[in-house]
This record gives sequence, structure tokens and C-alpha cells, in this order.
Amino acid sequence: MSDAEKQKSHKRIIDAASSLFRDRGIEATSVADVMQAAGLTHGGFYRHFASKEALVRDAFKAAVDDVQAEMAAAPTDEVRRAARGEYLARYLSGEHLDDRRRGCPLAALGAEISRLDGPVRSEASRTVESMARLLNSDEADVAEQGLAMMALLLGTITLARIAETPELADAVLAAGRRGSTVIDEHMKPDRPN
Repeated sequence: MSDAEKQKSHKRIIDAASSLFRDRGIEATSVADVMQAAGLTHGGFYRHFASKEALVRDAFKAAVDDVQAEMAAAPTDEVRRAARGEYLARYLSGEHLDDRRRGCPLAALGAEISRLDGPVRSEASRTVESMARLLNSDEADVAEQGLAMMALLLGTITLARIAETPELADAVLAAGRRGSTVIDEHMKPDRPN
């Protein structure tokens, strides 16, 4: 197998794992499931990864990079603010609610990752920090506003996914949208705390 073919196979494995882990969970998804979804044989897995844990870490990182890409690449404050607004709108949408496979990896896997130790949890912890920086508006302190926004986003999507009726899920999403506006308004520098 050439290096180019190996890289293509590696990417297919990462993409399949990223989707399957977010959709089914880490424990419920086997290496065989991932390899089948990637269109490869189970035996080829160890040419790419030393363990399932290494695959989980890399798949989680790839999913994070994908959802952060637009905000992280914004060249100016104005473009970053627009990308942030678009991200918040997508995050708090019915489409994100219904599409775990391509949605936020923290929302899909956070509870499961919180029970792990090692490289996967370390990667998730770094993600909390990087997302907090990206979700921070220009005026506010990252530790306060970015983390508050993350808590609101993750809580909103988690509660909306728990809801048994579409009406309740929609109400939770609407409350999350209102809450994100409150966080932004509360964190403006001219507002007393």
C-alpha cells in the first residue's frame, strides 16, 4: 500500500469513527463497526492505530477541528464575530439536535468521556479551553463568557435531546437561544456585574 493510499484509508477510518462515536457512543461502537463503515477489513486497523483509545482520541480531535474550523480560521474580529454568530445559530438549531453524527462531539460524548482517564479526556479538556476562547466575544473574559456560553450550549442540546416530544425539544432550543443573548448582553464591559 502506498503512503497516499494509507493516508486515504486513515482518513476514512477517522471519518467513520468520528460519525459512529457521536451517533452511538464510544463503548457501543466497536473497532469492527468502524472498519466496516470505512469499507476496510478489521485486520487493517492496527496498521493505523495502536488501540481503540488512540482512535477515539484522533476521531474526537478531528470532529472538534471540523466544528471549530470556521471560527478558528476567521482572519479578523469582524469575520470572527460573524462566524461565532453562525456557529451559535447552527448549534441551537433543530438540524444539530437531530444530527449527532456531524454535531458537537462534546455534546454527543461528554458524559462518556468524563468517565475516562488518559489521552481522550486530555483532548476533551483542551477542547473545552479552545472552544471557550472561540466562543468568547471580543469584550469579555474568556474564562467567564466562553465557559458560560459552552455550558449553555451543551446543556441546551443535551436537554433537547432528552425531550420526548418535539414541542419540548423546540422549547428547550428556544430557551437556549434566549439564554445565549442574555450571556452576551450580561458580559458587555459597560454593564455592571
